[in-house]
Amino acid sequence: MREYFVYILASGRDGVSYVGVTNDLIRRMAEHRMNSEKSFTSDYNVKKLVYFESTNDIRIALQREKRLKKWNRQWKVELIEKTNPYWKDLLPADED
Repeated sequence: MREYFVYILASGRDGVSYVGVTNDLIRRMAEHRMNSEKSFTSDYNVKKLVYFESTNDIRIALQREKRLKKWNRQWKVELIEKTNPYWKDLLPADED
């Protein structure tokens, strides 16, 4: 069974955030960090994985991604800080 991840990247607690979905979190993080193409995350240096959740249903993952993208900043901060209060990178660069 395939696993899908909804994730939030950030440049820092008071910085820019990005919400995405993928079926391979490690590969996707490597792509974000390589900056091989011009993108939102490369333009704003958004490379720190600060939150993720998983599901086996792509429809649920896509729905959750859309919902999170509409959330205001404070709601996202509160979601992140429930599980990652110090905004640590959940996948340090040497692991991707």
